[in-house]
Order: sequence, then C-alpha cells, then structure tokens
Amino acid sequence: MTTTLILVVGALVVLTAVYVSWRAGRLDRLHIRLELARESLDAALVRRAAVCLELAASRILDPATSLVLAAGAHEARTAGPEEREHAESDLSRTLRAVLDQDRFREKLAETPAGPELLEELDAAVAKVVYARRFYNNAVGVTRAAQRRWLARTLRLAGHTAYPDFFEIDDDPPYALAAE
Repeated sequence: MTTTLILVVGALVVLTAVYVSWRAGRLDRLHIRLELARESLDAALVRRAAVCLELAASRILDPATSLVLAAGAHEARTAGPEEREHAESDLSRTLRAVLDQDRFREKLAETPAGPELLEELDAAVAKVVYARRFYNNAVGVTRAAQRRWLARTLRLAGHTAYPDFFEIDDDPPYALAAE
C-alpha cells in the first residue's frame, strides 16, 4: 500500500514538473517571438522612414512638401522610445497629407523615378501595417500567458514586465490604396 502511494505521489510530482517545465518553455518561446516581432516592426518603420526621405530628396515633390515629409521622416527615425509612437503617427499623417493631394499619383507617374518610388513606398507602408499587427498579436498572446495563474504564482516569466502594445496611426494614404 505504501509503495503504491509513493509511486502515485512520485508520478504526480513528475507530471507536475513536466507540465511546469512545458509552460515555462512556452513562455520563453513567446518572449522570443515577441522580440523577433519587435525587431521586424522596427525594421519596417525604419524602412518606411528611409523611403519617405528618399521621396523627399528626389526633387519630384515641391520644396515645401519635400521639407515637411523629410522633417516627419527624420522625427520618426530619431525619436526615443517614449516619443516613437507619436512620431510614427505623425509620419503617417504627413504621408496622407502629401500623397492624398489632388492628382498626386498621376503627377508622380509622369516622372522617371516616380512609379518606382511609389511602388517602394506602397510596400513599405504595407509592411508597417502587417508588422504592427503581428507584433500586437504577439504582445496579446504573451500577456495572456504571463497572466495565467501558474505563471504568476511560480514567476515563470521572472521579473519581466508585461509587454506594451505599439499603437500608432498607420492607415495608408488613399493614393496608395487606390489602384
């Protein structure tokens, strides 16, 4: 009887240890996925700003529009962590203001480098939208895993803070969506 009880208790301890180890490994994989998603989002944001700077420097736009676009892209690239969301939202608004001007697409298509720049900008803007969605999805899943009773009780996430969502205005300009 005691041998059976010891075996049952031993099996329960082993199963519990395996389950806790599996949960800790899952939480670790979620954090790795979150870091990769953040790096992808950063790369997409930097690429969008670079394409905006390229468009501003291309002499296709009028000088005032080029200056506004270049200033917005520069702010987005140099913003610190606290101001990043605001600066990226400002760049999105600036892009909409610049690209949604009357006959912008037609005017840009008339220049030799225009169609290529427009295609590159369209791809960069779309990547920002997708990268942000992927990152925010990873944040949601990671936060849910960190809030589980077992993860909180056994501190499986260590002292890692809950990750924050990256909320920006990333609506694409109408000129890029209308094809």
